[in-house]
Amino acid sequence: MIKVVEDMPLGTIGLEASGKVTDDDYRDVLVPAVEAALEHGKVRLLYVLDEKSSYSPGAMWADSKLWFKDLKGWERVAIVSDADWLEHAVKAFGWMMPGEVRVFESDDVRDAKAWLVGIDDD
Repeated sequence: MIKVVEDMPLGTIGLEASGKVTDDDYRDVLVPAVEAALEHGKVRLLYVLDEKSSYSPGAMWADSKLWFKDLKGWERVAIVSDADWLEHAVKAFGWMMPGEVRVFESDDVRDAKAWLVGIDDD
């Protein structure tokens, strides 16, 4: 399941994944949120991922298509999760993703939001 995070800084979008994430979640929640952000400029996305989440094969395919749909439209993606595999995957494959990508621990949501808007640049 993917739901929209309501308390986001201006110019950013936030999504939270938990449980089983399906291609319907992408079609009904994630894709419309990203397309709306692209209409207003570049995407700055907070993606909170519960470490117990799982993805259907259709969701994984939708994920791949979404990232590469508009390569120049992605500015920053802050991934918030305690899943070790995710941090390793971003380190290994992050260079393939459009825009800047950074992983934050689950208790660092505030820092992730600040980074998205450029307040806490390293």
